[in-house]
Amino acid sequence: MKYRILLLLLISLNCLAQKTTIYGIGDSTMANKIKPEVNPERGWGQMLSSFFNDDVKVDNRAVNGRSSRSFINEKRWDSVYKALKPGDYVFIQFGHNDEKFADSTRYTNPHTSYRHNLIRFVNESREKGAIPILFSSIVRRNFNENGVLIATHGEYPLETRLVAQEYNVPFIDLEYYTELLEMSYGPEKSKKLHLHYKAGEIPYYPEGKEDNTHLCVKGANEVAQLVVNQIRLMDSPLVAKLKKAIKK
Repeated sequence: MKYRILLLLLISLNCLAQKTTIYGIGDSTMANKIKPEVNPERGWGQMLSSFFNDDVKVDNRAVNGRSSRSFINEKRWDSVYKALKPGDYVFIQFGHNDEKFADSTRYTNPHTSYRHNLIRFVNESREKGAIPILFSSIVRRNFNENGVLIATHGEYPLETRLVAQEYNVPFIDLEYYTELLEMSYGPEKSKKLHLHYKAGEIPYYPEGKEDNTHLCVKGANEVAQLVVNQIRLMDSPLVAKLKKAIKK
């Protein structure tokens, strides 16, 4: 009896060890949010696990307010790097806070330090046998008076694309796909993707909220769906395990 229990335990541990982990590194648009039972805000990385079967585990290490610089300087990347094992994935999305030029702890020049931080994430992921995937930043809901969606991320998405091309990294252009998503809803209805609440409408924001950067449950779920859709369409053996693990 003891032998049978031990054997089952070893099999269970082996199955667990075989799981592929997706590590998310990035900012608040990707991060897990506190008090999900009452807080309507979500990061798109917070929603990913619902799209994959049990062969994949999502370990979302993205944190509010972080840039590629502060994520490294706070040793958050070190903790991910140490945990990586062959066959894992690293989903990398920075840019929102790298552009904070008034904050020396977060700002990066897109063509120098930001670029080299992305290269570091890519190279060190590969050192551990993990597979990096680069993402451009999701757009902000920033329509002008003519209903045109205006970009706010400057050169950061471009540099992400260039690093992906130069280093042959799978790349998902979330700036583009979220731009299409926002425009499909239009200037007014796109508020449903973000945090727009009148005073007294929900207890978590008693004074109301108007936030065009961060996502509500609906918005985060739709962005996560965009990510999964693009993984399905990728013609690369590097993402074969992910594609196989996507729920039908």
